[in-house]
Formats: sequence, C-alpha cells, structure tokens
Amino acid sequence: MMAPVLPFTEWVFIGLCCLATCYAAVAALVRSGSRDAADALETGHRQAASHPSPVSVLKPLCGAEPRLFENLQTFCTQTHPAFQLLFGVSSASDPAVAVVKKLRDAYPHLDIGIVIDSTAHGSNLKVGNLINLAARARHDHLVLADSDIAVDPDYLTRVTAPLFDRNVGLVTCLYRARSIGDFWTRMGALFIDEWFVPSVHVAHAAGSRRFGFGATLALRRDTLAASGGLEALRDSLADDYWLAEHVRALGLATVLSDVVVTTDVVERDFASLWRRETRWLRTIRSVNPLGFAFLFITFTSPWLIASALLGVGIDASGGNIAHSNADTLVDLSTSLGLSARILLHWRTARNWRRFWRDLPLVPLRDALLSLQWLASAFGTHVSWRGARIPVRGSGIVTGRSLSDVPDTSDLSDS
Repeated sequence: MMAPVLPFTEWVFIGLCCLATCYAAVAALVRSGSRDAADALETGHRQAASHPSPVSVLKPLCGAEPRLFENLQTFCTQTHPAFQLLFGVSSASDPAVAVVKKLRDAYPHLDIGIVIDSTAHGSNLKVGNLINLAARARHDHLVLADSDIAVDPDYLTRVTAPLFDRNVGLVTCLYRARSIGDFWTRMGALFIDEWFVPSVHVAHAAGSRRFGFGATLALRRDTLAASGGLEALRDSLADDYWLAEHVRALGLATVLSDVVVTTDVVERDFASLWRRETRWLRTIRSVNPLGFAFLFITFTSPWLIASALLGVGIDASGGNIAHSNADTLVDLSTSLGLSARILLHWRTARNWRRFWRDLPLVPLRDALLSLQWLASAFGTHVSWRGARIPVRGSGIVTGRSLSDVPDTSDLSDS
C-alpha cells in the first residue's frame, strides 16, 4: 500500500514558511546601501563646504510630550553655521509654548521663533501648522521634523548636504526607538526597530525609493513650491509620504539619508499602543494596498511556530520520499528562520543586557503585529487627536497635476 501523498495545500504552506524565512534572513542581514546617499553627500559636502546654505527648521508642536525640552534642545546644539528654528502651536495656552520659551532663554544667541496661529487650512492639523510655519521661514533649505525626535550635532549639515545636487528633491531619515517606560513602551520600540526599520531596509535594498518619513523631510523651497506646496497636503493624512511622492512626480530623487534619528515611544498601556500601531498599518494600507496585503509574510514568529508544528505533523505521518523531503525542508526553514530572527534581534538590541531582557518579548511582539494587521485590514476610520477620520483608497500622483490626489493617509487607529 502506497504511503499517503503530501497534500498540495501543505506544500503551499511549506512554501509560505520558507518565504517567511527568506524574508527574515534578508531583514537580519541587509542594511540600506545608501549608495545614492553617499553620492549625493559627496557632491553636497563639496559645495556646502564653500557655500553653506542657511536652513529653516519647521517643527509643529502640540502639547507637553515627555522629554520635549530634551528633544528640542538637540536642535539647538547643531554645528551647522546658520539655521533658524521655528516652532508652531495653535494656541498660546499650549504647554509647548513654555518649553520653547525655556529654549530661548537657554540659547539666546540662536534664531528661535514661535508661531502661534490657529488657522487649520484643512483637516490635517499638523499640515496646517506647517503651512503657518513655512510662511515665516526665511531660508531656502527647509527641514520638516517631528517634535519627538532627538538628533546628533551634525544632523542639519548631513541631511541638507544632498540638496546641493539639483537632481535630489527630498532627503528623509529613518529612526531608532527609545522606550520611555516599561513593558508596553518596550513592545512599541520593538515594532519600530525590529519590524518597521528592517522592512524599509529590505525595500531600499530591492530598489524602492518611495520613502518619506515625518522624522525628517529636507527639501529646497523651490522644490516644495513646484510640487504643489504644503497646501496640497492639507486634507491628506499621510502627509509625509505624499509630500515625498509629489516631489518624485517632478522627476527628482528621494535620498534615504545615512543619518538615523531617535524617536520616543511613550505608550504605556495596551490600548494606546494598539491605536498607534494600527494607525501606522492603516497608513500603509491607504498608500500601498498591495504591499499591505503581503505584510503577513514579514511576521516571523507565527510562521516559525507553524513551521515547527508542521514538521512535527509530517514526522508523525510516516514517510515516503515526499514526506522525507518535506520534513527536511521544513526543519531547515524553521532552524534558519529562528537563527535569522535572533540575529535581527541581536543587531537591533545595541547591548547584551537589552538583548536578553527583550528576547522573550519577540514572539509576543510578532504575534501582536499579526493581530494588528488583521484589525487594520478591516478598519475604515482612524482617530487622530480626538478627530475621527475615514481611511480612503490611495491615488497615483502623475506628472505635476496634484489637485487630483485624494485624501489617503493615516495617523491613528480606531
């Protein structure tokens, strides 16, 4: 009597497990090559050394964030020879105003301005804040940066240097997470460091340049105007992505800088972490539905568990040569996937204490990410600063016609 043949569906499942292992291996080994950043930097540094261009930094603020003073202070210690710092709030009663005044007192020699303007311009209040700030910017090189990031002293010099290459339209930065708290903030840091950032590295290594991160968006004033300006984003949720997309529509390049900034993770409970991360996933769904659909392959731990259970099942079912080959393939995939996931964790942990402390969280983190992906696939709205906003399908930016770009972005989940 012939041994049972392995069903086609099991071969498909084995293939998916192997694909997840391959992704984990690439994510663990690849870092963004930054050849485009290196070339642009070489050109930029030569010109910046002889003709440094002043920079206006636009930072929209809202409320008293943890470590707000410390994060903003890192922008006050820049080695760039000429820069303007502009901070925007919608109300004079915003607690961030006191923080900016404290910065002014600490650094009286710097050009620090605060813009208090409640004009919203559209449904995206952050973009409205940026529009108000841009009206007061005096310099031709602009850097838009989130309020919760910290940077090194050479940050401005390095992120603006590629702009001296007229083929470069926009420079953006990745970020590493800093956990401000205990368990849930550590889980949030793992989301950034061990899923989001590696996924960008993989996409960059594969040739994608469709990036635009709110941590840093550096561009020339004339490029911003030609792309439709910030006004084109006033009703867009994923404003950082669409700003970069509009610039790319002009035929200009996006440079993923080798500069990595630090962002704070402050969500101290499950509910707030869930809202923030499903918001990010719905953002991906809104601007790249196909990419979102295939994100499931990037959630390593559930695939490793499934692969191990499948191997046990094949062992128990007895064996012909097909079973033997399948068992070998599954065992190899499981061991390689596990090694790759541990390597990725080691590369992002930064020290051995953090590696061992957070290692037990890795399967929990990946499992939670899987659940968030499922929830994000069916959500129709997001919540952002108390407002309930629909998630709409994305459009394609073509040429220089920006008025047809729909409201397709995301800033929080609901």
